[in-house]
Amino acid sequence: MSSYFEARNLDVYYDKVKALSDVSMVLGEGDIVAIIGTNGAGKTTTLRAFTGLTRIATGEIWYQGKRIDQLNPDQIVGLGISMVPEGRHIYPLMNVRDNLLMGAFLRRDKAEVKRDLERMCERFPFLKERMRQQASTLSGGEQQMVAISRALMARPKLLLMDEPSLGLAPKVVREIARSILDINREDKVSVILVEQNSRMALKLSSRAYVLETGRVALEGASEELVNNEDVRRLYLGA
Repeated sequence: MSSYFEARNLDVYYDKVKALSDVSMVLGEGDIVAIIGTNGAGKTTTLRAFTGLTRIATGEIWYQGKRIDQLNPDQIVGLGISMVPEGRHIYPLMNVRDNLLMGAFLRRDKAEVKRDLERMCERFPFLKERMRQQASTLSGGEQQMVAISRALMARPKLLLMDEPSLGLAPKVVREIARSILDINREDKVSVILVEQNSRMALKLSSRAYVLETGRVALEGASEELVNNEDVRRLYLGA
């Protein structure tokens, strides 16, 4: 597997507390990789480290042959990495259109930005009639789709998604799952998916990592982990 994206032996501290210990992960171009684990396992910290929002103490992060762990978050976005944060974190007092445009803040190709707005409306049709609506008035599922669309407005080649199904109804979760596959297959975007919905994450991904207390406890092909007795017992309710 080509190392399109690779994290090598990452350690992260919050004050004196070690949040990640010797975490290594690899993503091949065009893949969907899942990170699963319980609350507090270090999943969000891992994504924050990948995007420069949390500085690593030791280790290296490489993307397309370039080391990126010393770059600022905006520089990392400029290289083609976008993140959909946990809890959506849209701008509640802005309308939907302005939320989406915030995702394109580094771009200068206005005509292409306009075209991408149209593409987002094709992917999530409700956006077209809600462009002038205040984002805080949307349902949770609609806000999640705005958050995904905002990240896509940066035209990423690698999309990091932190708990996109959190708190959503099963029907909306299925729609989010379909959109992840479409983004990966149609837009040719690689995806790192953090999910407590482990069954969905393993179904969507080709490879997965299981985090436990800041360490990689298991890794491998998703179809193999689905049949792993410990994974089934601890994460799949089987």
